[in-house]
Amino acid sequence: MISPSIITLIFMVFAVIMFAWEKIPLSITAMIVAIGLTVTGVLDPTEAFAGFVDGNVLLFMAMFIVGAAFFDTGMAQKVGGAITKFAKTERKLIIAVMIITGLMSGFLSNTGTAAVLIPVVIGLAAKSGFSKSRLLLPLVLASAMGGNLSLIGAPGNLIAQSALQEIGMEFGFFEYAKVGLPMLIIGIIYFGLIGYKLLPDRKEDPLNDDSIYSKKVDYSSVPKWKQYVALIVLILTIVAMVFEKQIGIKLYVSAWIGAMVLVATKVISEKNAMKSIDMNTILLFVGSLALAQSMVKSGAGDLLANSIVGALGENPSPYILLFVIFMLSAIMTNFMSNTATTALLVPISLSIASVMGADPRAVLMATVIGGSCAYATPIGMPANTMVYSIGGYRFIDYVKVGAPLIVISTIVGMILLPIFFPFYP
Repeated sequence: MISPSIITLIFMVFAVIMFAWEKIPLSITAMIVAIGLTVTGVLDPTEAFAGFVDGNVLLFMAMFIVGAAFFDTGMAQKVGGAITKFAKTERKLIIAVMIITGLMSGFLSNTGTAAVLIPVVIGLAAKSGFSKSRLLLPLVLASAMGGNLSLIGAPGNLIAQSALQEIGMEFGFFEYAKVGLPMLIIGIIYFGLIGYKLLPDRKEDPLNDDSIYSKKVDYSSVPKWKQYVALIVLILTIVAMVFEKQIGIKLYVSAWIGAMVLVATKVISEKNAMKSIDMNTILLFVGSLALAQSMVKSGAGDLLANSIVGALGENPSPYILLFVIFMLSAIMTNFMSNTATTALLVPISLSIASVMGADPRAVLMATVIGGSCAYATPIGMPANTMVYSIGGYRFIDYVKVGAPLIVISTIVGMILLPIFFPFYP
């Protein structure tokens, strides 16, 4: 009889291979794992599918709607268009694009932010005469870094939050920003001083007429009040989340109040609100939570954690362990989705924390921040893939621009993580 921990590890290896291979959608892989763990008796059905009523999944669903209203009314384009006002040289334009993208992706989906700003940036490139291949990579890398500004910035942040809540702990709304904001600022400075020299300059053909990014969407027919309501609801929703403790309303309840106001006032149609909920992300999340649950329940997480800690020798230095966890996340995230990487590593990291008696928050923060460093390949996150053909990029372009950024992020992480999140507080 195969033990539950071995069954769990088999499913974990399956998930790693399928996430990296991407022959079937990530969400389907995650759900195969959840179903497999149920069929083999490692989890009962309520445990395997508990993710569907997880507070963070509900939060994500509502924020898809709030974000979609911000994009669909053209308000996001207005914000993006504001870039042109103060960016006259190419280098200033790169910095401006990164600031706007980074800040927006701190509160909206990284992929959504990139998707809405790609046409804006292509328009800017055409207007200014700069090559779009010089602007699109900084845009997507800023969307990855911006995801670490808040709890709702990226799915991985919420996967770690769900795992922490299981053991009666949690991260504050802006806690990721303690490391994420300096990382974003230093990343932008790097591009302003050195990174822009590494960007490829492709004299590409104009976009095909049938490319979705060549079509300019006309938002002039959208009533101004809808744009302002979308902006006000987004701001008030974020404010309510920041002051969750003071007002006593859960994050996902605030998000759903915002979403319902937008649908009720017809700022976004019911149909578009439903369409905006990305079921791929939701299913990946739910399957990941099932895997995390089985790692804990079967003892597979402890088994892996003991192996990792054992490989580092007796009483490993917290700094060495921090570096190992951070680099493991940073390397894996470049070859599979950043969400999938975080989902796989969170339960292992939690087990490492319990084996070493370290603060789980510190170990998870290192995992999530490392998992956001999907800079060096076109497959690390959807936004990277989106600009691959539009910018006329090659695989090596991502390596040239992204690898130094990973090194810089690792240095920043290794300095700031022990200060704000010591392993042994």
